[in-house]
Amino acid sequence: MMEEKDKYGKELDLAVRIVHMACSLCQKVQQRLVSTASEQVLAKDDDSPVTIADWGVQATVSWLLSEFLEGQNVSIVAEEDVQTLSKSDAANLLAAVVNTVNECLAEAPKYGLQCPKKALGTSKILEAISLCNSNGGPTGRHWVLDPIDGTLGFVRGDQYAVALALIEEGKLVLGVLGCPNYPMEKELLNYNHQRLQTVPTSPTPSDIWEKGCVMYAKRGSGQAWMQPLIHGDTKFEWPNSARLIQVSPVDDPSLATFCEPVEKANSNQLFTAGLANSMGIKKQPMRVHSMVKYAAIARGDAEVFIKFARSGYKEKIWDHAAGVVIVEEAGGVVTDAGGIPLDFSRGLYLEGLDRGIIACSGPTLHNKIIGAVYASWDSSNL
Repeated sequence: MMEEKDKYGKELDLAVRIVHMACSLCQKVQQRLVSTASEQVLAKDDDSPVTIADWGVQATVSWLLSEFLEGQNVSIVAEEDVQTLSKSDAANLLAAVVNTVNECLAEAPKYGLQCPKKALGTSKILEAISLCNSNGGPTGRHWVLDPIDGTLGFVRGDQYAVALALIEEGKLVLGVLGCPNYPMEKELLNYNHQRLQTVPTSPTPSDIWEKGCVMYAKRGSGQAWMQPLIHGDTKFEWPNSARLIQVSPVDDPSLATFCEPVEKANSNQLFTAGLANSMGIKKQPMRVHSMVKYAAIARGDAEVFIKFARSGYKEKIWDHAAGVVIVEEAGGVVTDAGGIPLDFSRGLYLEGLDRGIIACSGPTLHNKIIGAVYASWDSSNL
C-alpha cells in the first residue's frame, strides 16, 4: 500500500476502496433492472434516464468521503440533486435509495472501511446527496464525481462507469474509474459486449471476464493501474491484485482503433467519420457508452478517442476528469482540438474548449489528428 507520507496516497487509497463499493452497488441495481419492470428508471429534466443507482452512489460516496476525511472541508462536485427524490410521489423511490445505500455501506468492512454504527435514515441520505453541491473552481480541493457515467449503457445492461477524481488548486491530481462491465482481458471485450447485447440476464460472478475492473492513477507518478472488481465474500486486497497498464504503442493511423460516444445527440459522428477517413483509419469506430472510452485508451484497447460536440453542448468536468488523469499517467495525451490541455479549474464545465476533445495513445498520433482537424475543419458543416 502507498505510504501515507506520499502526497495524495491516503486520498487515492480511500477513493479506490469507495469506487469498488460503488461498483458493487451498481451491479446489484443493474441486475434488478434487467430482471424487473423499469419503475426504478425516471427521466431527468434533460430526458436522460436516471436510476436509484445514481442517487445511491452519490449518497454513498458523499458519506464515505465526509466520514473518512473528517476535519477537512470536503467539497464535492456531482451531477445529481435531491429535487426529484424530495417530491411527494417519490416516496417509494426514496425508500429504495435509502435501502440500497445502507446495503452498500454495511459491506464497508470488506473493503477495509468502517460502516455506520447504525443504518442511515432518510434525512441523512438526502443530506449526503445535497452536500455534493460544489461548483469547483481554481482554488481549494474539490472531489469530482459522476455516480454513473453512461446511464443509458447502465439501463441497457451495457458499458457504464463510476468516476471519481480530485482537483486541487485547479489541477487534476488523481482519478479512479470503475468499469463494472469492462472485462479485465482485451480478448474478451467483444464477446462480453455481444453477450450483454443479446442475453440480458443476471451476471454470473464466477465468470472472470464478467468481473469488470477499476483503474486509477495519481498525477506525476507516470503510472496507471488496473485491478479486478471483487464479488461475493471475496475480501478486497490492494494493491496486490493491481497491475500496471499502458497505452498502445501504435502510432500508424491505418492500424488505429478510435472510440466515440454512442449517442449522436452530443457528438458529431459525421465529422469524426470524415476525419478518420482522411487520416486513413480503416477500422470501424468503437462506439461505447461512458468514460469506458478513456479506459480503452489507457490500457491499449484503442488508440484514439475523438469527441466533437454539437453546437450548444457544454462538456461537464465530471464526464472527463477521472479518465483524463488515468490516460495521461498511462502515457497518453488528452487535449482539446487546438492541442491545449483541458482546463478543470473553471467550474462545472470545460470552458474555453477549442471545438472538441482528442485523447490519444501518444504524441505522434495526437499530432497527426490535430493536423487533420485543422485541414478538415473549414470544409466541415460544424
